Amino acid sequence: MTLWIDEPIWPAHGRHFAHLVSDTSYAELHDFARSVGLHPRAFDGDHYDVPDARWAEVVEAGAALTTGVDLARRLNESGLRLRKRRGDRGLVRYLDLPFPNGSSDVDLVASSRPVPEEQVTAAMLFVRDAGGDFAVVHSIRRDQWGSPGGWREPGETPLENALRETQEETGLIISPAKVEVVGYERFTPRTDDNPIDPARPYLQVYRTELDTRRPPITDGDDGIHETRWVTTAEYAELCSHFFWWPLAMVAFPDLPEPRVLNLS
Repeated sequence: MTLWIDEPIWPAHGRHFAHLVSDTSYAELHDFARSVGLHPRAFDGDHYDVPDARWAEVVEAGAALTTGVDLARRLNESGLRLRKRRGDRGLVRYLDLPFPNGSSDVDLVASSRPVPEEQVTAAMLFVRDAGGDFAVVHSIRRDQWGSPGGWREPGETPLENALRETQEETGLIISPAKVEVVGYERFTPRTDDNPIDPARPYLQVYRTELDTRRPPITDGDDGIHETRWVTTAEYAELCSHFFWWPLAMVAFPDLPEPRVLNLS
C-alpha cells in the first residue's frame, strides 16, 4: 500500500483535519477509506479529509505519516492531484478517459462561481421541470443520452452557449435569470489530435428548474437522435454510469448514487 497522511493541522468546521492520499491510484485510496470507515463525503477530489479524532486510527491502519509539502509532491508526481480554486469542491479526477475526439484526463469540480470566460470551450445545462422530471437528449456523435450542451460559438458567453444549445436541442427557451452555476469539467488532452485547446480546457455546467411540468420539446437539431422528458429513476437508468453524473448529483442532491462509475 502507498497511502500517506499529514498532520491534522488544517482548521475547518470547528475542528482540525489531515489529508489522506494515495500516490498509486484512486481505487486504492477509496478501498482504504472504506476499510477505516471514512464517509464518502470526506473525499475532496484527490484526498480524504480526516478529522483529528480519527487521525490516530487511520495511521494505525496503515497510512504513512508525512508532511503536507511531501504529500502534495507525491500527488503531483503521480498525476493524481486535482487542481481547484479555494472554496471549490473537487469531486473526482479521471485519468485517460476515452472520448470520440481522443482521450483526456478530466477533473470534475463543484463550484457556484463561473470559471474565467476566456477559458471556456463548451457548456451544459441540467434541465428539470416543476414536477421533478429531466429533459434529456441522445447525441449522435457520442451515441449516448445526456443533458443539453455543446461547443461554444465565437462571440457568445458560456451562459449564452448553454442556452443556445438547449434551445437547439430541445426547443426550450430558458430565462438566464433561472440558471445557476453548478461547477465545471476540466479536460487535459492525452492525444495530439484532440480538439480541446489547452488554453480553453473548461466545460461550464449549469442547472435550471422550470415553472411548468413537461413543456413541449422538439426533436432536436441534426446532432440529436432523440429527445425525451424522463423521471428521476429513468434519468439515473440512462445516465448515472457516465463520468459527469457526480455534477448532476451536486445540481440535484436527491439524485441517486451512480450505478457504476469508474473512479480508478
